Amino acid sequence: MKMLPKSEWEKTLAWSRVVAGCVIANDAGQYLLVQEAQPKVYGLWNMPAGHVDKGESIEHSAVREALEETGYNVELLSKIGVYHDAVEEPIRHVFSARIIGGQLTPQPGEILDADWFSYSDITAMKQSEKLRADWIYQAITQAEDSRKFNI
Repeated sequence: MKMLPKSEWEKTLAWSRVVAGCVIANDAGQYLLVQEAQPKVYGLWNMPAGHVDKGESIEHSAVREALEETGYNVELLSKIGVYHDAVEEPIRHVFSARIIGGQLTPQPGEILDADWFSYSDITAMKQSEKLRADWIYQAITQAEDSRKFNI
């Protein structure tokens, strides 16, 4: 078997981006979602999330994105999961988080709105295709199950 030069071998690899996000719940059992302004997902709801920058840890990225998109400082509590459906899609790391400071201030130019929703509201959003993607619902469902069963 002939070995390819590194530059040729790298062309055969499939590269994926990495995204980090937070499921943030309040004491009333509601979840914080943001409505995005990006053209391809305009008006759809998402959890606070974004791309991990080079040299940044996944955890730091999740905290940074929550602050940038919502105005809240958060503390990560646990990892909910990693979601990855296809090589062309980002690898999404999702954490549960709690607010430790700040005030709700949606990021101008990127976030249209930010609001708190019950799990049943979010289920209705999924059914009416108002969530950015299915993995958001999956992560919130896992957080809801953990909250219900005190896991």
